[in-house]
Amino acid sequence: MLNIDKFLELSISEDIGRGDLFERVSKSVEAKGKIIAKSDGILAGEIYASRLSEIEKFEIEWLKRDGEFFQKGDVLLKIKGSSHVLLKIERTLLNIILHASSIATTANSYVNLLKENNYKTKILDTRKTRPMLRTFEKYASRIGGAINHRMGLDDALMLKDTHLKVINNLDLFLAEARQKIPFTSMIEIECETVDFAKNVLLKDVDIVMCDNMNVDEVREVVEFRNLHSPKVKIEASGNMRLDRVLEYAKTGVDAISIGAIIHGANWLDLSMKIE
Repeated sequence: MLNIDKFLELSISEDIGRGDLFERVSKSVEAKGKIIAKSDGILAGEIYASRLSEIEKFEIEWLKRDGEFFQKGDVLLKIKGSSHVLLKIERTLLNIILHASSIATTANSYVNLLKENNYKTKILDTRKTRPMLRTFEKYASRIGGAINHRMGLDDALMLKDTHLKVINNLDLFLAEARQKIPFTSMIEIECETVDFAKNVLLKDVDIVMCDNMNVDEVREVVEFRNLHSPKVKIEASGNMRLDRVLEYAKTGVDAISIGAIIHGANWLDLSMKIE
């Protein structure tokens, strides 16, 4: 809970500042409230909001849970406690559920599209997250059905075009990497051309990323992989949108990484009402 508690502490502090001025001119009374959906979506944020209720000492009753679909007009949760507390945490609570649910809903739209068309291609998020919000945003992505790509530079060795510019001998580098990185860590190389991807597929790598390649180019890389390096995974990436993922899934790639799941999520509309 350490990361969640710190996240919530900073979120509350950001909003309250030196103190809620409403508390100076009002007495606290017992109050009840609810959060209502004003648009359709997938709920996320439950574990953060539940912990907020423990820290700030108010009751929360979930009518929808993480990963469940809701419709406009649905009551997502009910809250009960001191009026000072409920009014103080209103925006933080709404922001948590709104932000997480918006990402989960966007992720789910990609996942469901492939599922409905019987493709087993995995939908991945990326490290294109807001500073200090990676754990939170990637949690929301998972709730929507996407699979997290690496969380940071420490859980996989990925060589992008920028890394490749400072590597003189790729084969020697890969051999040394296998001796120095954890046994369970994968090596992935970003490839911008079909020829380079084919070359990399014959090396000691776990994943080849086809970056900004068109559908025909990705299909050629997949076919080469199937013939020569069947154990290597193929990931397609680069400006992926909902209207493009089906064509890339048809190529036989193992995964499609989509930064827009997080940075392009459209915010839903939620509202808190005091009864």
